Amino acid sequence: MAHVRITADSDIPLVGSLYFGIIDRGTSLLQVRPSCGCNLNCPFCSVDAGPCSKTRATSYEVELDYLLSAVEEIAPFKGTGVECHIDSPGEPLMYSRLPELVAALKSIDAVSVVSLQTNGTLLDNAKIDALAAAGLDRVNLSLHALDPGLARQLAGVDWYDIDKVTGAAKAVAKSSMDLLIAPVYMPGINDAEILKLIAFARGCGAGKRFPPLGIQKFERYRYGRTPKGVKVQSWWQFFNRSIKEWEKASGLHLRLDPGRDFGTVRRPSLPQVFAKGEKATVEIRAPGWIHGEQLGIARNRVVSVFGCDKESGQVRVKIVAAKNNIYVGVPV
Repeated sequence: MAHVRITADSDIPLVGSLYFGIIDRGTSLLQVRPSCGCNLNCPFCSVDAGPCSKTRATSYEVELDYLLSAVEEIAPFKGTGVECHIDSPGEPLMYSRLPELVAALKSIDAVSVVSLQTNGTLLDNAKIDALAAAGLDRVNLSLHALDPGLARQLAGVDWYDIDKVTGAAKAVAKSSMDLLIAPVYMPGINDAEILKLIAFARGCGAGKRFPPLGIQKFERYRYGRTPKGVKVQSWWQFFNRSIKEWEKASGLHLRLDPGRDFGTVRRPSLPQVFAKGEKATVEIRAPGWIHGEQLGIARNRVVSVFGCDKESGQVRVKIVAAKNNIYVGVPV
C-alpha cells in the first residue's frame, strides 16, 4: 500500500476529499481528518479499511502544522462555537501527534469543542491522560457488542480485547472528558447487545455533558463491507421500531438532535467550486484511496477521479458528485 504524506509543500489542498483534511457539511461542526490508517477489519466497515482490505491502495497522513493552518482559516469563517470532530475513515489514534492536534485546535478562538471518534483499542492510561490534558472534550467510542466473541467478530481481529476497551471507556468517563458510546446497530447480528450497551453507558458514567449514546444505523456502501446475515432497515424502521423500543425499555432519550444535544447549528458552507455535471481539467497529484482512483487538483480543491489510469499530468474530467465540497470525477 502506498503512503502519501500531505504537507504544505505537497501542494495538495485539504478540502475536497473524504479521506483526509477538513470536511464542512454546512454546520458549526468541522470534521478534521489527520490520517486514515486502521488497525481493525470490521466486517461492516463502510470504506473497507483495515489490514485485510481488498480495495485500499493508499493511506494518507497530514502534516500537523499544515492541517492546523487550514482549520485556523476555516473555523473563523464558520463563526464562533465551532466543534472540531477528529475522525477518520480508519482509527484517528494512529496519528502520532494527536494530543498536540487537540491542544492546538482548542487554542483557536472560534473553536469551543474538540471531540474524537475512536474504536478504543489504542486507548491506555497514558493516552487518556494526554488527551485530557490537551483539553479534549468528548470521546465517541465505537463499541458494538459486549459479548467477547461477538465483539471480536465485529472487530475482525482475533486480538480484540473487550475488557481492555471497556476499561478504557470507564477511565475516559472518570476523567475530565465526556464519553459517548456509539454502536452501529446491525439487525440480525447485535440485536441482543444494544440494551447491554445502554446499561453499560449509564453505569460507567458516560454522558456528563453530552448524550451517553449515539446509536448508528447500518448502511450498505458501494466500497464498504456488509456482514453476512445483516437485515438492513429503512430509516423509518430504525427510528420508529428499534430506537422507540430501546427508549421505552431504558427510559433514555436516544433519538438525538444535533442542535439540542450537541449545539450544532446550520452555518454558511465554504463556497462550492464545482457543479455536478461540469467538466474541468485537474492535475493528478497522488494515488487514490482505492485501486483505479487518482487524486486530481483544481481550484484549490481535491477531486477523486475514478477509473483513471494516468498517474501524473492533466486529465479532463466530468464532475459526477459535488456535495459538501467533496468532489468526484470521471475521465472524459
